[in-house]
Amino acid sequence: MKIGELAERTGLTTSRIRFYERIGLLKSVERQNNGYRSYPDDAVLVLKLIATGQSAGFSLDELRTLLPRDLANWEHGTLLDTLSRKVKDIEALQAQLAQSKAQLVELMGQIEAKPQDMDCAANARRVLSEMRLAEAEMPPISTRARRRH
Repeated sequence: MKIGELAERTGLTTSRIRFYERIGLLKSVERQNNGYRSYPDDAVLVLKLIATGQSAGFSLDELRTLLPRDLANWEHGTLLDTLSRKVKDIEALQAQLAQSKAQLVELMGQIEAKPQDMDCAANARRVLSEMRLAEAEMPPISTRARRRH
């Protein structure tokens, strides 16, 4: 199939398809005598896998190592291990984001708790002072990191 049809079937632009070919993610491309690219039917699947992988957070380098040259030779165990590692990475990121969100919500609460007779600059000093006290009471970062593992 020609690149226009492949683009239509995958929802990708022709420039994106050429890019994937140039960086080695799309490998089974042949050139016809007239110079046109000719793609096999499984190129649709490969491109959809690449798009899905990128949406799931895989980098192009990760996808390059994950995708086999021939889809029939995909190593089941390796694929599952890679996907499992990505799930763990996402879970760690979610935990980090949840912690960051909790800190920001706490900070917002402290800022909103400004006494009515206090101006914003004094409130900022009050909040910063409370933050310094909280930091002083926390164990060092290396200790906190060990507790999570």
